[in-house]
Amino acid sequence: MPKRNIVIITGLSGSGKSVALKALEDGGYFCVDNFPLTLLRDFLNLLPPDSDISRIGIGVDVREKDFLKEAKELISLLKKEHLTEIIYLEADPDVIKRRYRETRRPHPLGDDLDGAIEKERQSLHLMRELADRVIDTSSMTPHDLRNWILLNYSRPDDTKPVVTLLSFGYKYGIPQNIDLLFDVRFLPNPYFVPELSAKDGLQKEVREYVLKSREAEELLTRLGNLLEYLIPQFLKEGRHYITIAVGCTGGRHRSPVIVEELKKTLEKFPVRLSVIHREIQ
Repeated sequence: MPKRNIVIITGLSGSGKSVALKALEDGGYFCVDNFPLTLLRDFLNLLPPDSDISRIGIGVDVREKDFLKEAKELISLLKKEHLTEIIYLEADPDVIKRRYRETRRPHPLGDDLDGAIEKERQSLHLMRELADRVIDTSSMTPHDLRNWILLNYSRPDDTKPVVTLLSFGYKYGIPQNIDLLFDVRFLPNPYFVPELSAKDGLQKEVREYVLKSREAEELLTRLGNLLEYLIPQFLKEGRHYITIAVGCTGGRHRSPVIVEELKKTLEKFPVRLSVIHREIQ
């Protein structure tokens, strides 16, 4: 039986499992939500060797109680027989509660959200321990999560490391799961220029205003030199995912400008680049 690529999406309700599974499907995976994993090996054995179903995404949540009891043994068998990866999604409880209030959907474990979230976290603790990746989606929009999944899983034959450049606003919180963080709040702020305030860092006028300052010029020179040293070291270490965050106060002016400039520096390296401007929708 040929080895197949299997990605299991699990984690807390409200953390983005449905978004992630749909993104896998858009990336060419055969996806099933709440498929009993105890039957997955039987399903795989029934597939003909030349089947087009070579990449499979499975959604698993707390309702699959029978599987959770045998999770360690089943996952171990799957990993021996196939290229199997587990992604565990989680988020801050306050963020999960806000998402449930916005969607008005019931939590699978009951109406007491605080109790349900904690009960689910405890029930899934083994899946979190078994996970190959634990992703905190608290600061991610559905669009961000979808892009991340597509970038990392839609091109399985591309072995280039992924470097994500992320601009954000400190007033909305520091992103999770980052490797390098740079604060550019000392740069001249276009927000206080009336004709630039409503624009963002992707527009020419704002970009020119930020980049004409001596501070920006020196910053880019220093950051460029630093990244030209660090990125090869990361690659030599075998790092496959690197996230670089750049923050300013609101995340709409200075940090997007700097991120776009750093992108030019990183384009010379053998990596796949992903750019996310969190506060620009």
